[in-house]
Amino acid sequence: MAASPDAIATPAMISILFLLLFGLCAIGFEIWAAMGLSAILYLLIRGDVPLNIMAQSMVSGVDIVTLVAIPFFMLAGELMNESGITERLVRFSQYFVGRVRGGLAYVTVIVNVIMAGVSGSAVADASAVSSVLLPAMARDGYDRRFAAAINAAAATIGPIIPPSIPMVFIAVISDLSIGRLFLGGVVPGLLMGAFLAATIYMQSLRRPLPMTRVEGGFWEFVRLLGEACLALLAPVIILAGVVFGVVTIVEVAFLAVFYVLLVGLFAYRTIRLRSLPGIFAKSAATSVTILAIFASVGAFSWIIASEQLGPQVARGIQALGLGRVGFLLVVNIFFLFLGCIMDAVPAMLIFFPVLLPVAKGLAIDPIHFGVVVVLNLMIGLLTPPVGALLFLEAKIAEIPFEALVRAVTPYLIALLAVLGLITYIPTLVTFIPNLVFR
Repeated sequence: MAASPDAIATPAMISILFLLLFGLCAIGFEIWAAMGLSAILYLLIRGDVPLNIMAQSMVSGVDIVTLVAIPFFMLAGELMNESGITERLVRFSQYFVGRVRGGLAYVTVIVNVIMAGVSGSAVADASAVSSVLLPAMARDGYDRRFAAAINAAAATIGPIIPPSIPMVFIAVISDLSIGRLFLGGVVPGLLMGAFLAATIYMQSLRRPLPMTRVEGGFWEFVRLLGEACLALLAPVIILAGVVFGVVTIVEVAFLAVFYVLLVGLFAYRTIRLRSLPGIFAKSAATSVTILAIFASVGAFSWIIASEQLGPQVARGIQALGLGRVGFLLVVNIFFLFLGCIMDAVPAMLIFFPVLLPVAKGLAIDPIHFGVVVVLNLMIGLLTPPVGALLFLEAKIAEIPFEALVRAVTPYLIALLAVLGLITYIPTLVTFIPNLVFR
């Protein structure tokens, strides 16, 4: 039977849409501009849709109350960089593992696990932790490539352990429970820390990693605990607010800002009032970019819905007979590839809503699927040529980008092992959410 014209036209038009998107990105357009312009060009080529649909769909893309949390989380990350929280967590962690060979590398992992409970942003955590630990590791004789690699890899934990900005994105576009998504990231985030620590240990067997001189007994521990207690309490307060339903996600984001600001201004006295306008401006600039992406995604979502891309993908996957195992393998390969060529946020916002109905049709828990997708895209932050964390760490450590790519490979393998575990053992993701939200 011959295919109908519509059945042929729709895939062709969708191909044009994505070719325009990737083409504009390739010639240097910002992702939000590339998405918006490719959507406009698509509507002009199609010719049967009024352009006011573009404006309406873009407004709909940002007309979501939950998105108010994003600027607050961004601000919390910037304030954290100024507050001195990182330095105190480093000294506290160093007391326990500093004496071990490669101790500061383990400190990097521990501090990133704790910091993940405040900002929810990989880039914010990388900036805060690296600015403290890279100079310390250089003084102790660590190879700069090794130091930058572990700092970059450990920063990927930030968006997995709650609170998590990418999890907020997933919840917004799919109407999933933010609380469940947050809790679904707890075990995977801890596994990431454990696998990275194991990789450091294996590397310490092959190369003479430095040891850090740590002095002091019980009273030194008490002093360090007193310094770090406010920093250690931050993730506990924030996570408890979400889990027990005391506050909404927007209120959690505001609470994070308020807590870090109070600690920095009055407890540690490391934040100066004169520095606040600059901090606000920097977080506002980042937030505007993200919200611009959401607006462009609103237009993309309308096009994808009007072209029935979701049902077409579902029928194509069903025709292949992949099943759950095969589908999850294809999804992992697909998102890992996207992470190499595309920023995490637009990749998530465009493709997650298309693939989620297929996952549900295969009886895959949507919370499990969401966490798997987020972890894929966080690993993408470490893969060239677009890996944002690689560029950031190479700049901070003042090393060639190519050298960092080689140095980060063992940690990339460790993170891929965690991805494989949580992909095919879903209870690692769903156990805590199901236990708390019965």
